[in-house]
Amino acid sequence: MNFRTLLCCAVAGVIAAGSAMAQQAQPIVIKFSHVVSVDTPKGKAAEMFKKLAEERTKGRVKVDVFPNSQLYKDKEEMEALQLGAVQMLAPSLAKFGPLGVKEFEVFDLPYIFPTKEVLRSVTEGPVGQGLLKKLETKGILGLAYWDNGFKIMSANKPIHKPEDLKGQKMRIQSSKVLDAEMRALQALPQSMAFSEVYQALQTGVVDGTENPPSNMFTQKMHEVQKHATVTNHGYLGYAVIVNKKFWEGLPTDIRAVLEGAMNESTRFANAIALQENEDALAAMKASGKTEFYTPTADEVAAWRKALLPVHKDMESRVGKETIEAVYKEAAKLGFKN
Repeated sequence: MNFRTLLCCAVAGVIAAGSAMAQQAQPIVIKFSHVVSVDTPKGKAAEMFKKLAEERTKGRVKVDVFPNSQLYKDKEEMEALQLGAVQMLAPSLAKFGPLGVKEFEVFDLPYIFPTKEVLRSVTEGPVGQGLLKKLETKGILGLAYWDNGFKIMSANKPIHKPEDLKGQKMRIQSSKVLDAEMRALQALPQSMAFSEVYQALQTGVVDGTENPPSNMFTQKMHEVQKHATVTNHGYLGYAVIVNKKFWEGLPTDIRAVLEGAMNESTRFANAIALQENEDALAAMKASGKTEFYTPTADEVAAWRKALLPVHKDMESRVGKETIEAVYKEAAKLGFKN
């Protein structure tokens, strides 16, 4: 082999080594897509995870957060995750029923969580963790539960009593339980993507909806709803999920750091959710654009009486065992359904 050939081989080797080093230096990119505003509890928690993940991996991981349905709408994002087009989502718990894990719809049942303490005992205990395990057959890993809050009803007419929603077109997430909830109130459920709700309310395609105050406020729904009632009838929360193949393919040390960042982000998310909703409710009241009503004890009892039969009706879908497991958690803390 002559000198020129040896030199060419050496140069080629240096180029190849440099290329390999450059590839190794490229950060691992996590695309984190969600459908709500940056200034909601979920939006802020996603930004917190990004900050912690990038700092603690010293740049080995880059988290690109896409809020407000920038990449995918409600019905599109789950398939995108399974296909690997995005790596991380935080969909509402109602999304897992259409995916085939119907037990998650227990979270949609009206008045099933009497307090935040009961809710936390479910999400952090064997019931909630067992539900996350069921996602693995779908190519998904569940990392955490993030709170938003308890929902209120809104419409363009006063809604003090359950019967006030009769005949009203009410937007819901795609959920058989939420569909049954609205039908129990003699309302007309309309399933649609979250990103489309404001315009639907503005144009009268739907008459009202249900949301935690933070979602209602950040999407400016109070500008197109004349009335709202603080029913606190249902819970809206999220599961932070990742593509299973992607997550399990991460270097072990990186995955451990990201799990720690997720744990801290979860504590942050759940700590701010209550305050964010209180602040949003106060801001909407101050705006004067929506009239808010707080039901009396007797009126709350009437709402519960109208909606609790949905639990029994949904046993065949959600699973009687799952519903009773939540009841048992509530009973441990002194509550009965």
